Amino acid sequence: MTTSTTQPKTNKKTMRGRVTSNKMDKTITVAVERYVKHPKYGKYYTRTSKYKAHLPEGTREIGDLVTIRECAPISKDKHFEVVPDSPEK
Repeated sequence: MTTSTTQPKTNKKTMRGRVTSNKMDKTITVAVERYVKHPKYGKYYTRTSKYKAHLPEGTREIGDLVTIRECAPISKDKHFEVVPDSPEK
């Protein structure tokens, strides 16, 4: 019998965004921008969504670029975690 050394496939969403708030304990708010095409007029415009992400240790300053990954719900609003090897700025 052969064993597979590959990791199991996960369908967790990952996104990059900027930190907009770091005032909460172990939580940061990340604004993720995406370009969307208007269905009727065809013009592209920017949509911004804010997500709360879990940050157990360390700190991120406002304006830092971080990568967040979907995880099991931690609280009512918090469903993402900061990827640990994301760059500081």
